Amino acid sequence: MPGVHPMVIGGNSGLADPEPLADYLDVVAIGEAERSLPELLRIVHAQRSQPGAGVSLHERIALVPGLYVPSMYACDFLPGGGVRTIRPTKPTVPSAVHAQYLDLGDVHPAHFTYPITDGTAAGLHPVVGCRHTCGFCNLGVPPFRQAPLEMLTAYVDRLEELKVRKIIISAPTFTQYRHRRELLEHIHTYAQRAADEGEKVTTIIGSIRADEISADYLDTVTELGDFGHLFTELNLSQARGIITIAPEWATPDLVAMYGKTQTRERVDKAIDLCRASRHINTIMLYFIVGAPGEHPEDRLAIADYARDVRQRLGHPDGSVIVKLHQFMPKPGTPSQRLRMADPDMVKKYGDQIRDRLRTLVGAEAFEEHYRVLYGETSRMHLEVVCSRGVRRIGRVLEDLYDAGVDLKNLTKDQIVEALAKHGLVYDRHLRHMDDPVLPWQILNHVNRDAEMRLADSLSRREARS
Repeated sequence: MPGVHPMVIGGNSGLADPEPLADYLDVVAIGEAERSLPELLRIVHAQRSQPGAGVSLHERIALVPGLYVPSMYACDFLPGGGVRTIRPTKPTVPSAVHAQYLDLGDVHPAHFTYPITDGTAAGLHPVVGCRHTCGFCNLGVPPFRQAPLEMLTAYVDRLEELKVRKIIISAPTFTQYRHRRELLEHIHTYAQRAADEGEKVTTIIGSIRADEISADYLDTVTELGDFGHLFTELNLSQARGIITIAPEWATPDLVAMYGKTQTRERVDKAIDLCRASRHINTIMLYFIVGAPGEHPEDRLAIADYARDVRQRLGHPDGSVIVKLHQFMPKPGTPSQRLRMADPDMVKKYGDQIRDRLRTLVGAEAFEEHYRVLYGETSRMHLEVVCSRGVRRIGRVLEDLYDAGVDLKNLTKDQIVEALAKHGLVYDRHLRHMDDPVLPWQILNHVNRDAEMRLADSLSRREARS
């Protein structure tokens, strides 16, 4: 019943644009909800016992910092998609909602450790946020905070008591954790005790920045014995002795334009460190394709980059995994207004990169030592419209669900047809968004000048032949 069981949703990148689900949500908690959620509960209980005269429950909730109440905002939609205006429906409702974040002393341990386990695996987030602010990434949006070492070592001790043998360190910026060596040594000690009992402890580590890899870090990681990366753990048969590095682009000036600091020199230094280690025989490289400013030769250079990395690694059994991601402008980042490529075209880009790499290294070496992973086109078609869509997108998703459409195998034709029934145009979601008002305008905090500078520099590069 509306108003009796309000739905509360919170999140970071997954709800950077909550508008597609706005008609289905009572409240969206923006940022960290440790302060806003208790206030929400207090308001709901108070409203039941003493309803506010002339003030609705939703209006009272909308006054709490960090709580976005979609029903308290009216949208004027543009033909095909987008909005002309978004405005509060009451004079008391704020015109913008700002994310709320906690000081380290107020952060609950559940921010840094999985509060539950299935008995086989559990995980740690040693850091929240990132010290870097790349133009395409929102990891740096929350303030950077590190877990106290004692909290994490006590958690590992508890996992040992429960005989949990798989530990996932899922923070993508783990190398920024001040006490990473001490934490890994503590896990290693646990693994040794388990080995004495005939048990194996596996540690899965998230991707790391090449410019933060050190010999000391690699030595400590390899001492763990059985370690890998979460992606390989879930998707590949060989998951051990792997280091993941995200250059994002193979062309130096594109790396710089998007604010990435992982230069080729820093990546080469990291590979040299891996070469010196007998235990690192696989490098996973993350690249972005289909981004503004990109030329065909920039994409094909990814193949050359992968070949060069394996050659530099120098191990006879060395392998390189190339994971291609479509450029997806994320709300809340300086790239949020940039255009994106059609996912069907991005799949063709992946084919071209794969074929060039096979040509460069030869078919036999390619099959034995390289993998190129890409092609999640159905998911990307959905992400195109969900990441920068308006409230009408929710009805489109509902229609697809009701029709029994398999979203894992969704085609562009299917989503184009579903959008058209609601007066929406697919290609409008791909374009550069130069609209004065964004669908997520109530939550937008990005500096407009920063957006324009990035777009101008990419446009100038793209114009060069």
